[in-house]
Amino acid sequence: MRRLIHALATLAVLGLAGGCSSAHGRADTASDTGDDTTKAGYAAGSPFWVDPESPAARQAQLWEQREREEDAELIRRIADRPLALWPPGETDPAPTVRAAASAASEEGKTAVFVAYNIPHRDCGQHSAGGAEDADTYRDWIGRFADALGEAEALVVLEPDAVAHVVDGCTPGEYHAEREQLLSEAITRLKQQPNTAVYLDAGNADWIREPDKLVEPLRRAGIEEADGFALNVSNFQTNEVTTEFGVQLSEALDGKHFVVDTSRNGNGPLPGVWCNPPGRALGTPPTTHTGEQALDAYLWIKRPGESDGDCEGGPEAGRWWPEYALELARNAED
Repeated sequence: MRRLIHALATLAVLGLAGGCSSAHGRADTASDTGDDTTKAGYAAGSPFWVDPESPAARQAQLWEQREREEDAELIRRIADRPLALWPPGETDPAPTVRAAASAASEEGKTAVFVAYNIPHRDCGQHSAGGAEDADTYRDWIGRFADALGEAEALVVLEPDAVAHVVDGCTPGEYHAEREQLLSEAITRLKQQPNTAVYLDAGNADWIREPDKLVEPLRRAGIEEADGFALNVSNFQTNEVTTEFGVQLSEALDGKHFVVDTSRNGNGPLPGVWCNPPGRALGTPPTTHTGEQALDAYLWIKRPGESDGDCEGGPEAGRWWPEYALELARNAED
């Protein structure tokens, strides 16, 4: 992954590279998205690994068997594109991470992961849980890192964790420990030779003033990370998110960032952040973004997996084929 980031920086200079969080238009894509996809093979040319056993892939196979060809083709807009993998927090993450990292390496691709197991996660809301205590988390993140080995990998670290410190949702007595754990996690993950780490920084409609994130991100070790992640599991447009990201990047001495575009094709639905209807898939995963500080558009939230038991959805993280089909049907391509 280090080679990928260096390549991105070089391309940018040459002009060739372009959680459930609080929510709040159709997505505006950069004028040079450099979309690496084709109808025949959505991930053709992408540096990121496609999971052949994702829920979307299994759904496509099932619908093909049941002769629902049109629905199967639509769901392949998700199944055939790179999606981040969220290893389980309640069990050893190593088998999941190792299998994906190995498969990606065999294909010469970069595997994308989300580490989501911080203690007191999501303030007891839809994605409540996380490690029992600090030492349990340290053990978990160590197993996660070990399993990456020398594979090319990109890890989005702890969606919502910093933003929930800033907005006060996470009680004050946990702030120092959380920031210490995040800093330690970055250090541990960066011991792997080809792993890039992007610390989550919420979304543009959550903490609306980038400056409020700067010191918490610094205390959480952003200097040692490759950058920060924005819009994870949210729906803010590329235009809004990129503007926010550039401002935060400048405040962090030029740190780069990645953006979750998995479901922002129609932008947000005001007032509804949990399984909002009428949304669409966004810009497919690519490293061509048109913005020097923006390393990649990624599908971090796996489209079709529920935000929680709201708007008729199942519990958080469960596959919801009807919602996935709507996202795919509403997409532009």
